[in-house]
Amino acid sequence: MRSRQLATLMLGLCLALMPLAGQAQARQPLDRIVAVVNEGAIMASQLEDRLAQTRNRLRARGVELPPEAVLREQVLDRMIVEEIQLQMALEANLSVDDTQLNRQVRAIAESNNMTLEQFADALEADGLSLGVVRDQVRRELLMRELQQRRVASRVNLSEREVERYIEQQGGKVSRDQAREALFQRKVSDEMEAWIQEIRADAFIEERLESGS
Repeated sequence: MRSRQLATLMLGLCLALMPLAGQAQARQPLDRIVAVVNEGAIMASQLEDRLAQTRNRLRARGVELPPEAVLREQVLDRMIVEEIQLQMALEANLSVDDTQLNRQVRAIAESNNMTLEQFADALEADGLSLGVVRDQVRRELLMRELQQRRVASRVNLSEREVERYIEQQGGKVSRDQAREALFQRKVSDEMEAWIQEIRADAFIEERLESGS
């Protein structure tokens, strides 16, 4: 039971929950393409894996699941956006070195109050592996680096904006707190706009069958 809760928490920290290629290949005879994204593709097995992870995460949080068709479309859309970003990261020659990756994986283990060895054992008991987690974290770090370059770099704050925010909060926040709050708000707005841009520029062909 503890391993199930632990794995759910860990997966919640990783936004890019794509399975390893070996998992998809094991089911290749029954697999099919559910979306073409530029030169890449998302397979049905990958979508089913992500759907299962999403259901588990929502249930663990006590969130009511949307209708299956709606959830399937939402999850596939997120996977499409992730695939676009990973392709862009590849084109930009972005990479994650092992030191950075190991540090992040260890941080996830420590957030669960476990050593790396204990964390690996817990994952194995939950049907996962440290290799799968490392692959997921690597993808997440690549997307974060891309977003930092393409989105955060577009955000600018003026001193007048900071002062106005402090006034709106009745002077109850510091200048650093005001700057951080405004930065996060602007990043969120820029991220939404950027996602729409890259999605519009990509070739996307969804092949979800009705009722699938």
